[in-house]
Amino acid sequence: MRLFVALDIDREIRHRIADFREQMQAYAPDVRWVGPESFHITLQFLGETQRLEQVRSALEQVRGNEMPLTFGGTGFFPTPNSPRVFWVGIESDERLQALAKSVGEALRPLGFHPDAGPFKPHLTLARAGSGRPTPVPGEKAAAGLRTVRAKLEGSPAPEFGTMTAREFCLYQSTLSPAGAKYTKLATYALG
Repeated sequence: MRLFVALDIDREIRHRIADFREQMQAYAPDVRWVGPESFHITLQFLGETQRLEQVRSALEQVRGNEMPLTFGGTGFFPTPNSPRVFWVGIESDERLQALAKSVGEALRPLGFHPDAGPFKPHLTLARAGSGRPTPVPGEKAAAGLRTVRAKLEGSPAPEFGTMTAREFCLYQSTLSPAGAKYTKLATYALG
C-alpha cells in the first residue's frame, strides 16, 4: 500500500484553484494535470509499505496546532527555466514547519525519512515526465509548462484565499493509467 501524510484543502479554495488550473491547462496539453479532487499539501510521502497500523499509531503521537494557510502565487520545479512541475504556493507561520517536522520525527523510527532539505509547502497542479522535482536521466522540461510560465510572466500573482488547517490526514495512493486515486484512511486533529 502506497501512503502519504497531508493536509486537506477547504472547498472554496479548491474551487478557486481548480478554475485557475482550467485556464492554464489549455497552454500545456503535454503534461499531466492534477484533478481538483486530488489537491492536498503533502507533509511526508511514505511510499510502499505494509506497516499501516504502525504508521497510524505513530501519527497519533503527533502534536500540532491549528494554523492559517494562504494560497497564492505559482512556481516551477526544478527551476522556472526547466519546468517539470507547476505548483501553487502556500504560506503559513512556523506551525506548518513544526507540524511537518513532528510528522517526520514520529515516522523516523519506522524507517521513513522526510525529503532532504527544508520543507517547501506547495500544491502541485501539473507534472511532466516522472513528476519528480529532480529529473531522472534523459528527462527534459515540458514545453507546455514553459508556455504557462510565459503566460504568467508580468501578470499579478494569483491569490486563492486563506483557510485554517484543523487536521492532517493519512492517505493511500492507488496508481492507475487514469492517474492516482487518493483515499483518506485516518484523520488527526490539530489542537
